Amino acid sequence: MIRLGLFDDHDIVRAGFRYILEGSSDIQIVAEGATGRAALDAVRKTPMDVCVIDLSLPDLSGIDVLRQVRASTPETAILILSAYPEDQYGLNVLKAGASGFLSKELATDQLVQAVRTVAAGRRYVSPTLAELLAAGLTEDIEQPAHLRLSEREFQIFSKLAVGRSVTEIANELSLSSKTVSTYRARLLEKMNFKTNADLTQYAVRKNLVQ
Repeated sequence: MIRLGLFDDHDIVRAGFRYILEGSSDIQIVAEGATGRAALDAVRKTPMDVCVIDLSLPDLSGIDVLRQVRASTPETAILILSAYPEDQYGLNVLKAGASGFLSKELATDQLVQAVRTVAAGRRYVSPTLAELLAAGLTEDIEQPAHLRLSEREFQIFSKLAVGRSVTEIANELSLSSKTVSTYRARLLEKMNFKTNADLTQYAVRKNLVQ
């Protein structure tokens, strides 16, 4: 039996995922909630094999949750779901250490398979994402600027792009403001931008923010 946690801030979406998952006799939902902090609390208190988390939660992002779960309970597989297309966030989510990434558009057909795959200790990669990973091995393919960022740089980029201040980000990630400012300067240089407004415009253009 696969013990699973399900976390998405939209009740209707979560109900749909629950319906899909409960149709499988080998999957048991042992915890669910609408926030990143609820996910972290559940992982600490309830043994689970797989935690399915929405990338965009109201308090912490799926990547924020992923980092903390990896540090505290690395045996729990993390499957990130997102309304964003795979070519925008998938590679960065896998690079951050997720066991898999799945677009919500594909969840109806692929969610159960993805859960079983990561529960077995393997990474779930859709055919689309597999093509992107293969393309990334070819040096002459030009990748989008955000894919050149490290895991932490991308995490901070995502917060800057939606208008979070350096101080807010520092508090959320338990870092100093100086450290966040250093990451900000580094990612701006990598992406060849000068201001936070440039980051926001890029994120909107690439459908990285809603």
